[in-house]
Amino acid sequence: MNGPVPILMYHSVARTPNDATRALSVAPEAFAEQMALLDDRGFTPVDTVRLAAAWRSGAPLPARPVLITFDDGYEGVHRHALPALAKYGFASTLFVSTGWIRGAYDTGGGLDTMLDWDQVRELAGEQVEIGGHSHTHPQLDQIADDALRSELRSCREIIAGELGSLPVSFAYPYGYSSARVRRSVRAAGFAQSLAVGNGLARRRQGPYALQRVTVRRTTGIEEFERLVEGRSIARTFARDRALTKGYAMVRRARQVRRKAIRSRV
Repeated sequence: MNGPVPILMYHSVARTPNDATRALSVAPEAFAEQMALLDDRGFTPVDTVRLAAAWRSGAPLPARPVLITFDDGYEGVHRHALPALAKYGFASTLFVSTGWIRGAYDTGGGLDTMLDWDQVRELAGEQVEIGGHSHTHPQLDQIADDALRSELRSCREIIAGELGSLPVSFAYPYGYSSARVRRSVRAAGFAQSLAVGNGLARRRQGPYALQRVTVRRTTGIEEFERLVEGRSIARTFARDRALTKGYAMVRRARQVRRKAIRSRV
């Protein structure tokens, strides 16, 4: 029950993704093959609510639990992923950036064709938990407190208005958070939140920093099997970690520079 759990992070599922989403897009045929492997290997997909609740209460999880999650809200989740999920009766979680969903609140920031709210509602009726992913998808640890609260509040209220229930799970845009961001996510009413990390989720990470592994267009079926089995993850994402550390240094330098500028104003 307390063992590590693979949480898979998907973005777009598309045959012809654009340049902005290509690297993190998965072909529909590849996605279907990955779902078939999960079924064949006896994995039981659960949503984010169920995992977090089990780890809080000590309630048992099913054998070989796995989470299937999607970020942003691309239209291919409805067009291509949903039929594969429905074939096996798999649960999943979709984290939507509400300002990117087509409709009244659209900020025009979506990177490719996005879902509309009718499609989100249909997904919610098919074992897909709908969680929050901010309103406009900023790097939350890089924005001021007022903007952070607005991003979280708008996201949660819009989802509630469209679906009739408040979302309780959240995923950090770009995977970035900080103690301040995690406190704000909790204060906004979200009960758990997912990062990236490219490692297996473990209870000790706490409900607001659960790690996920990235599934990309280049993830072949053998690599996918290693990921869900928890094998060779560190080696698979070694280059990613090096790049992330480098970018983190750049981001910290930017933060220091912005604070210095503000202090002089």
